[in-house]
Amino acid sequence: MQNFFEDTICAAATPAGAGGIAVIRISGTVALDVADRITDVSAVSTVPQSSFVPRRVYYKEVYNSDGSLLDNVLLTYFKTPYSYTGEDVVEISCHASPYIVRTILSLCLAAGARIARAGEFTQRAFLNGKLDLSQAEAVADVIASENAASHRLAIMGLRGGVSAEISMLRSELLNLTSLLELELDFGEEDVEFASRSELRKLLEKIALHANTLRNSFALGNAIKEGIPVAIIGKPNAGKSTLLNALLGDEKALVSEVAGTTRDAIEDTVIINGIKFRFIDTAGLRNSDDIVERMGVERTLSKMRQASIWLYVFDITDISLEQAYSEVAALKPNVDAASADAASVPQVIFIGNKIDKLSEQQLSVLHNNSLMPASNNIFLSAISAQSSQLDCLREALIELSGANAVSQNQVILTNARHYEILGKVMDGLSQIKTEIESGLSADLLSQQLRTVLDCLGEITGQITTDDVLANIFSRFCIGK
Repeated sequence: MQNFFEDTICAAATPAGAGGIAVIRISGTVALDVADRITDVSAVSTVPQSSFVPRRVYYKEVYNSDGSLLDNVLLTYFKTPYSYTGEDVVEISCHASPYIVRTILSLCLAAGARIARAGEFTQRAFLNGKLDLSQAEAVADVIASENAASHRLAIMGLRGGVSAEISMLRSELLNLTSLLELELDFGEEDVEFASRSELRKLLEKIALHANTLRNSFALGNAIKEGIPVAIIGKPNAGKSTLLNALLGDEKALVSEVAGTTRDAIEDTVIINGIKFRFIDTAGLRNSDDIVERMGVERTLSKMRQASIWLYVFDITDISLEQAYSEVAALKPNVDAASADAASVPQVIFIGNKIDKLSEQQLSVLHNNSLMPASNNIFLSAISAQSSQLDCLREALIELSGANAVSQNQVILTNARHYEILGKVMDGLSQIKTEIESGLSADLLSQQLRTVLDCLGEITGQITTDDVLANIFSRFCIGK
């Protein structure tokens, strides 16, 4: 394994104040020498200073530059190439005192190391062939995951799920390219190794695969950032009360005065391991108040961004059929500005204030139950003030689609991958058009190579220093 770096780096791998123990990581050609110079043999250890055995933990003492004891530590040595970075790595577990951590790092610098840049340990792992680029990016996603669903997708990426999909696409395109390039070797004999109709079929199959992967980004990004849920309806329907009940906090101001909410209020809640981003919006109505009108415009904007609408209506005031009509009237305003028809949200109609219904009226409804009203519309009859929202939570989980993601299903969560696959789709579409126009094998092959290079950018087979610097600068120092 090639080592791209001659210098040795060090950094704290745990955030300050995160607990009682801190981990300091040292990686590079003289990592073991640095560890030797800052530790001494413990009184209870008989292991010689220079005979660290890989993957074994040693009890050591670290001394200040004046010879006084700084801390008792545990030291673990990982020998190249069997380490995270592919280099010699030493990890020191010490007490999490900021003073101790700073002093150990200072001792490492004096012993020949330097402080690592953000993401440099993972960058070395990539350059030393321990991870491809999509896996390296998944490391950051694992660290940033806030819930079970986003963690599951990050682990899938770390295990090479995206890499495997890209490898499959590249392999299929390479087969096409090879057939076309083989024709060039027999150009004078006018041999056609791949019929153009078969090439078109294969390209369509590859394009369908790539497009399916690309389209998964909408769900993946929503799971990663939080499923956006817009709480909409007329003023005084109970939207803010519902938001507060879902959050378990008095986040939104509740008042009997219509039009209290003038701007969108957002907060997140994790339900059964899935992160939801709830957006309480201004009540939908015509108003002469310029501020309230601005609030309604923002409501429409938030509705366009949402995956799910919670349409709250006063069940004592209007019927479900009227609520359907109101949403149907809203949809053209939202859909017209939506770039993607597939982004049209699913709707849960919230018949609120059932606590004000008579017993006879209640008998018509399934109290606190969820009733499918159509293929993508649900009705939940609730009292937002009662906080009995279990059925609504179940509906949100179902409509989010996150629970339907299987363990082996590959879902994109990275915007860079999404953008690159967009270029791939454009390239495949252009190649298909040029096959139909009779473009020569050598030019078709050249264009296929360009698409192959695009796919290689995802896994790092094709990359630039600027791209690497941009990716790894987003990592924390120590990772």
